[in-house]
Amino acid sequence: MSSVPQPAERPDSGLSARDAHILDFEREWWQHAGAKEEAIRSEFALSAARYYQLLNAVIDSPAAVRYDPMLVGRLQRARDARMSARAARAFRTSDRGGDALHPEESND
Repeated sequence: MSSVPQPAERPDSGLSARDAHILDFEREWWQHAGAKEEAIRSEFALSAARYYQLLNAVIDSPAAVRYDPMLVGRLQRARDARMSARAARAFRTSDRGGDALHPEESND
């Protein structure tokens, strides 16, 4: 019976050890005790902001897709959804203009 190799068992992906560690962490971070930010700090000795910068760069690399295509696709879709939601919020607030927020205070 042959088993599907786990991503960590795929050395031919071309991904660096650090980048592979980041993807492995993303696959299983929920198993760590406490908040994700705490797990990031203890696992990588990085701030959450820096970790997410690295993660975003990793998931854009073809090597990451070769390493774990399902995980990378999920992470890219989640990132794209967050960016779309953020852009929609920014558009709604900038589209209203200054007086549109409080029309009763206009100087007509």
